[in-house]
Amino acid sequence: MRDLLTEALAGVLQRPARSALTALGTVLGVGATVAVLGLTASASSRIDDRFNALTATEVTVADVSGETATEGVAPTAPAFPDDAQARVERLNGVTHAGVHWPVPLPDGTSVRPTPARTTPPGDEPRVVAASPGTLRAADVILAQGRLFDAWHAEQRQHVAVVGSGLAARLGITTLATQPALFIGDEAFTVVGVVDDAARKADLLLSVVVPHTTAERLWGVPGVPAEMLIATRLGAARQVATEAAVALDPTHPEHFRVTPPPDPSTLRGTVTDDLRDLFLILAAACLVIGVAGISNTTLVAVLERAGEIGLRRALGAQRRYVTGQFLAESAILGTLGGLVGTSIGALIVIGVALVRDWTPVLHPEVVALAPCTGLATGLLAGVYPAWRAGRVQPDEALRR
Repeated sequence: MRDLLTEALAGVLQRPARSALTALGTVLGVGATVAVLGLTASASSRIDDRFNALTATEVTVADVSGETATEGVAPTAPAFPDDAQARVERLNGVTHAGVHWPVPLPDGTSVRPTPARTTPPGDEPRVVAASPGTLRAADVILAQGRLFDAWHAEQRQHVAVVGSGLAARLGITTLATQPALFIGDEAFTVVGVVDDAARKADLLLSVVVPHTTAERLWGVPGVPAEMLIATRLGAARQVATEAAVALDPTHPEHFRVTPPPDPSTLRGTVTDDLRDLFLILAAACLVIGVAGISNTTLVAVLERAGEIGLRRALGAQRRYVTGQFLAESAILGTLGGLVGTSIGALIVIGVALVRDWTPVLHPEVVALAPCTGLATGLLAGVYPAWRAGRVQPDEALRR
């Protein structure tokens, strides 16, 4: 065995540049495998954090009274009661809740910065009626001003909150001058400009007005309303089971409650998709590595036919020659696996540092990756080693 390893190592070191290029495919395949598995595991923990922060604390409730009404009999009023926000916010675990709906404006009604001007170029802004808790449940970030509150809703004030992009289109650059916008002939004072929203990002493209003001001007909502509920961590699913009963104990079927997705299930789906995709690429690299080692080893057999013939003439048996070339390819595969494992681990750590993640790399991945390189080398060297063992001494020496 010592002689076998000595001869194999000498054969590898005889042409170090070619040996390095031969092992490159294995380096890329094993390195990609380690990096993919490590980055997938690291991203999984990060996905958990984001779900806990946002998705896992969001519940939506839709008015489906029109779907559950008796055939031929349309509902006469929205299913949400006037105190819907207060009812839901009394539930344990709820931080904010609010009802909202898009206002169907009469034909010819548009949003304008002044009565004399037309709507600026671009899509027509939507008008959304919302109770005060909606914007707080959406977790908006204010660029200027403030949000309207319960007092504005009770007094049916003509106030509005707009997104920063829409404000720029309307020419609103500062709230110090108490700017107004016009919805049809009705003037609304802009009290707040929203820069971002963690939930309901479409609010950034809308003019949000108090729901009571919208009802007074344009009537009760002609489209189904929705409720957005923000909860404390861990309370969302419990709140989802209680919300419909809290809104209407006699007809909870008038509401469709959508709880947040199970973070573990959704995380598993996302990570499985990522892992499967990149493992296919890693497998392709390993196939290239097998082909590269096999091709180079076969070329080496042809180039060293004289050496093989001399060894056979001096008494070396076929299995010794076969074992030497198989050992050479195994050494190349193992070295490629070790280098690839190191590079893959460094990639995982580097990406985690840049993205401010916690690097996660399972020990079994690090342990098995060099073994994958060894298996790749052995698989690649089977045919060339068999060819080397079949070389006849007389024919090889005659060349």
